[in-house]
Amino acid sequence: MTPCDVVRSYHQAWTTGDIQAAMSHVADDITCRAPGIDLTGKQDYQRFIAGFAPSLTGIGEIAEFVDDERVALFYYPQTTATSTTPAAELFTVRDGLIVDSILVFDRLSYGPPSEG
Repeated sequence: MTPCDVVRSYHQAWTTGDIQAAMSHVADDITCRAPGIDLTGKQDYQRFIAGFAPSLTGIGEIAEFVDDERVALFYYPQTTATSTTPAAELFTVRDGLIVDSILVFDRLSYGPPSEG
């Protein structure tokens, strides 16, 4: 599989709720930087992804850019709180596994709507 194939398979799996299949594309020593948190290791990363995946109601259009072992995805994770807040991830893939992820999104947009 190419790095892009790995990332597509991972993304398809986690966004459809198949966390175990998604984790089959992730290295044991993955690092992830996300808004408000830095994660190290597959177990922490799995908990993070598994905590958000159930809130998905859909995924909007995806754009991707590939530069050798780095793959960037841009998409709209749709939830009951928002369907228009974009997210971006930059993955690094080595030896067929995702070893690094930089995730960018507006964390406040996924919270409950503000009153008034």
